[in-house]
Amino acid sequence: MKLKSFRNQEFDRGVSKLVELAWVVSQSVLFDSFLPGSWWRAKLLTWFGARVGRGVVIKPGVRIKFPWKLTIGDDCWIGEGVWIDNLDFVVLFEDTCISQGVYLCTGSHDWSKESFDLITKPIVIGPCAWVGAFCKVAPGVQIAFGSVCVMGSVVTRSTGEWEIWGGHPFEKIKSRPR
Repeated sequence: MKLKSFRNQEFDRGVSKLVELAWVVSQSVLFDSFLPGSWWRAKLLTWFGARVGRGVVIKPGVRIKFPWKLTIGDDCWIGEGVWIDNLDFVVLFEDTCISQGVYLCTGSHDWSKESFDLITKPIVIGPCAWVGAFCKVAPGVQIAFGSVCVMGSVVTRSTGEWEIWGGHPFEKIKSRPR
């Protein structure tokens, strides 16, 4: 690969550079801080275009790349140190728990091309799902209704409904009781 040949003109950041700059400042000064409180974090996200449901808990130290590419359903929990690196859309359905230290990654690169082209794919986490502490979730993954990804997993593929998955390599462990 020849990194000097990388071009990113086709990538749509979703907002103007001024709005993105305002978010970067707001996030670094307020949102990503260790100040307590969820309601004001949810409100700040909505000011920057996120869709945020009722009863959402957002702990201190959360990082979000582009709030305008984020949907959070009712009664979701997002733990300390979560990084939502959403170059593409991330959707968290209702009653989803994203535990501390989770990394949601929607972007990668095409290593087979000399220009190392950017690739983005959305992440969707279904209702009643739980992404355990320190999991890493790859671009394009869909975690189905009621599924659990156990602590420290590298989530490289989508799950079925009401299943427990884990490890690296990521594999189904068993079905989850309803």
